[in-house]
Amino acid sequence: MTDVPSSPCGQHEALLEALRQTVGAAAVLRPDAHDPLDRYQVDWRKRYRGQALAIVRPASTDEVAAVVRLCARHRVSIVPQGGNTSLVGGSVPDDSGQQIVLNLGRLKRVLAVDAANLSMTVQAGCLLADVQRAADEAGLLFPLSLASEGSCTIGGNLATNAGGTQVLRYGTARELCLGLEAVTAQGEVWDGLKSLRKDNTGYDLRDLLIGSEGTLAIITAATLRLYPRPTHHQAALVGCATLVQCVSLLQQARTQLDARLTGFEVMHYAPVALALHHLPEQAQAARALLTPEQPTLPAWTVLLDTADTGRASTLTDDLETLLHEAQQQGLIERATLSQTDAQYRAMWTLREAIPMAEKIEGHMVKHDIAVPTSLVPAFVEQAEATLQQRVPGCRIVCFGHLGDGNLHYNVQAPVDMNTEVFLAQHEAAIHSLVYDLALSLGGTISAEHGIGQLKRAELGQRQSATRTAWMRAIKLALDPDQRFNPGRLVP
Repeated sequence: MTDVPSSPCGQHEALLEALRQTVGAAAVLRPDAHDPLDRYQVDWRKRYRGQALAIVRPASTDEVAAVVRLCARHRVSIVPQGGNTSLVGGSVPDDSGQQIVLNLGRLKRVLAVDAANLSMTVQAGCLLADVQRAADEAGLLFPLSLASEGSCTIGGNLATNAGGTQVLRYGTARELCLGLEAVTAQGEVWDGLKSLRKDNTGYDLRDLLIGSEGTLAIITAATLRLYPRPTHHQAALVGCATLVQCVSLLQQARTQLDARLTGFEVMHYAPVALALHHLPEQAQAARALLTPEQPTLPAWTVLLDTADTGRASTLTDDLETLLHEAQQQGLIERATLSQTDAQYRAMWTLREAIPMAEKIEGHMVKHDIAVPTSLVPAFVEQAEATLQQRVPGCRIVCFGHLGDGNLHYNVQAPVDMNTEVFLAQHEAAIHSLVYDLALSLGGTISAEHGIGQLKRAELGQRQSATRTAWMRAIKLALDPDQRFNPGRLVP
């Protein structure tokens, strides 16, 4: 294919007209004063605001491939986008006005459900909630679960290797994907939509693309792993005085419940208090832990989730036994068990309300770290001690997936300090302190949110030169002109 010379506006007008001919005029959106298209150009946390040449919304894999070929010919880079729920600025354009945002929201069909094979094939633009619903209608379960499941897409989930609340039982998005279809930087379609559990035929290209954040290829469809749908589930909210007790409770729950333990979330009192303050209806389940004898929130609240395909009474009995024994051993202060589906949903609504409550509260220094579960208490204790020395009075807002060692460890300004001043003066130092500690304990600076543009420089500074060289070599091999999501992920 012959490149079009990179000259000015004429080149862009020719590209835009060719895009309209390819996907239809209504699917090529231009930001203007009437509609700045912020839903495509501003990230979820509102930290990054871009300016695209256009937002292009193809309706098929062939159209995606054609768009890629046109952009390659005109030497225009592409930012792949699903639901634009990235928390690291990974799915919005830069401010050059020269990039195409390729939004996959129109590729939203469920292509097939194979109940006997426990698999389903869907297009990348399917909302996660719709994927869950399609599996449920077939009497099966797709277990990936995120607070943003009503707006995030399965393509984005795979591109970022999303985690969520059931990693403890089912693993991350990578473990839930059997095959992929993707468009290469040359505009070719790779059909890897196999539904096999075993395929030992060389490099695993599927695993290479999962977690690559749109820098190597554009995922257009996926074959997903399904599970038998549990016949019943039950949750408990548990109050503990220390994180050490939470970890001990997790050990006992794993032993006594085994695979029936599907989630084990932990919430410091601060994020629960924020949820109760800003979103009282969504956080009402927390009030079940408040009594005249114990009128304040526990230091740590555990949301323990279970599911089973056996008898409901057996699960209830085993869960009650676990909590009774834990209370006898002094591991827990108080507990409440869901008795109805409404109570079960309310407990999860409390946990899922925390990110929105944080957003309402205002900017914080946010982290998505992970350390071995056994070292989570040491991390939290050492991090707070170090941070209080650096910024006396700073407030820790910590919650996350204790079952897999992933904490959303966020730091808020002292009550008497302006938030913007706090961020300007202390954000870089806080990042450094938190990341240094996580890495010293064998952890990571990004457990499930990815790297995007937010952590790209940090990754380059902290990972080995060998790993950086390998990442760059892979990027250049698959995207030699570096047109896919430039300036993201790869240091």
